Amino acid sequence: MKKIIALALSALLLAGSLVSCGGSDSNTIKVAATSTPHAEVLEVCKAAMEEKGFKLEIMVVDDYVTPNNATESGDVDANYFQHQLYLDSFNAENGTHLVTVANVHYEPYGIYAGTCSSLDGLKNGDAIAVPNDPTNEARALQLLAAQGLITLKEGAGLTATKNDIVDNPKNLDIKEMEAALLPDQLDEVAMAVINGNYALAAGLDVNKALAIESTESEAALTYVNVLVVKEGNENNAAVKALAEVMTSDIVKEYMQNTYGTAVVPMF
Repeated sequence: MKKIIALALSALLLAGSLVSCGGSDSNTIKVAATSTPHAEVLEVCKAAMEEKGFKLEIMVVDDYVTPNNATESGDVDANYFQHQLYLDSFNAENGTHLVTVANVHYEPYGIYAGTCSSLDGLKNGDAIAVPNDPTNEARALQLLAAQGLITLKEGAGLTATKNDIVDNPKNLDIKEMEAALLPDQLDEVAMAVINGNYALAAGLDVNKALAIESTESEAALTYVNVLVVKEGNENNAAVKALAEVMTSDIVKEYMQNTYGTAVVPMF
C-alpha cells in the first residue's frame, strides 16, 4: 500500500511540474496583448523563444480590462499592453496583484497636421484636438507647451488640464475628444495630438508628425509600456525568458525598422 501511495504522489508531482502559471505546460507561455504594436512585437519574439525551449502563444485583445483580469485569474501567464501608471491604478481599483517584470517600449504622442500643415501656420482661434481622458490630455497639453503654443501653470505636470493653461497667445481652441477617434477628426481641426499606437492603427506616417514627445520627457519615463505577470510568477522560467527576449536587440531593431519614432525601445 505504501508503495502505491508513493507512486501516486510521484505521479501528482510530475503532473504538477508540467503546469505553469497560465495552466499550460511549462514550456508554453500565453500572453494577452493589444494588436498594434504589442501583439506584433510578440510575434517577433516567437523564434527566439523557441530557441530557448519555449512556445509563445498570443491572445489578441481589444480592451484594457480583459488582459489584466486574465493574468490575475491565470487564464494567461502575462500581458503586454499598458504602462506602469495604468497598472498601478488597475491594481488599486480592482484588488489585483499584478507586477512588472520588464520595461519594453514607449509610444510618444505626436502633433499631426489636420487642416494646417505647420506649427508656424497656426492662426488665431484654430482648433487643436486632444484626448479627453485626464492622463492623456495632460500629455497632449505638455507637448503643446513644449512647442511654445501654450503655457501651463507651474507644477501642473502630468495632471494638467485645460484649466491649467495660463497663456494661449493664439487663442487656440483646445477640443477634448475620445483618444481613439482623434485620427478621424483631422479633417475637422487644424491639428490633433495623437498617441503613437492610434496613429499607427490609422495609417498615419508617424515620422511626419509636426512634433513628438521627447524620450527624455517626464511622460516617457512615466508611460513606458511593460510586461506584466501576477505577483509570485516573476521567476517563472518562461516569463524570465520572454522578458529577456523582449529587451533584446532583435526587438529593438524590429521596433526601429517597423515603427520609427512611433514606438521607442526603453531598454
